[in-house]
Amino acid sequence: MTGKTLILAGPTAAGKTAAALAIAAQWPAEIVSVDSALIYRGMDIGTAKPSMAERAAVPHHLIDILDPAERYNVADFVRDADTAIAEIHARGRVAILAGGTMLYIKAWLEGLDDMPAIDAEVRLRLTQQGIAQGWPAMHARLTQVDAITAARLAPNDSQRIQRALEVFESSGIPLSQWQTQSSAGGAKARRTAPLISLEPTDRAWLHSRINQRFETMLDEGFEAELIKLRARSDLNLDLPSIRCVGYRQAWELLDVHGSLSGDTRRLWIERGSAATRQLAKRQLTWLRGMPNRHTIAADAPNAATDLMRVTEHLLGLQTP
Repeated sequence: MTGKTLILAGPTAAGKTAAALAIAAQWPAEIVSVDSALIYRGMDIGTAKPSMAERAAVPHHLIDILDPAERYNVADFVRDADTAIAEIHARGRVAILAGGTMLYIKAWLEGLDDMPAIDAEVRLRLTQQGIAQGWPAMHARLTQVDAITAARLAPNDSQRIQRALEVFESSGIPLSQWQTQSSAGGAKARRTAPLISLEPTDRAWLHSRINQRFETMLDEGFEAELIKLRARSDLNLDLPSIRCVGYRQAWELLDVHGSLSGDTRRLWIERGSAATRQLAKRQLTWLRGMPNRHTIAADAPNAATDLMRVTEHLLGLQTP
């Protein structure tokens, strides 16, 4: 079983955690999280983090590795995932890369691009902030995340300041680092692993699970978790951790209303669920662009059986 790796992807709420645990219960395996939200300590409920019991039953990697005030980028993930996978293989186990952060999966499989695609929402938000705050303030902000690029730019060079911030906020990697990788010519280090994608055939099924999961998070104490984060003076919406789905919508409402009671709570549920549905749509769009993926209908009655059969075939495993 030496050196076997499986990627298990799918939209949020499609059942990736349960699927990965089921595979690990059948064969010796460990799970490497491919989720940009699960890396943060103290953000357990709103990220649907695997429970402590689940993590005790099967070793998990790249969960709870950072404080929410810290930043993490795709290059960090590739490095850390490679380290975890090598350690798992050395123990003679299968490495299951499970999660829905598609940029991480793409970077691990294909290597880092010469320059990342820019999220349209990020571009619009930075444009609005530049107009409202002024470009010298945006230049000061760039200095905090990419001092090398900021040192080359005049405080009123709006176009280049915005471009550098777009690159950083879309990828988590400073523009100066992208440029260094590109000039070194070594960014593209391709890896191979079979990809199983959990894709529901009925969109309503997925939306129902998303809505139900958000309600469950609230019952489990999502609001209390959020208020605890708000009590810290070093966390804000400029941080990737606080921009995670569910947290961001609540943070914005709290900035305006000061509480999450009554109508504001209902608005949080609506906005959080809507943002999660939009995330799922983007994830499915990305997955459908992967021609070599092996699709499992997540909403099919025989999904669990199909998952085991496909995994056994792809990895050449034998049922114990």
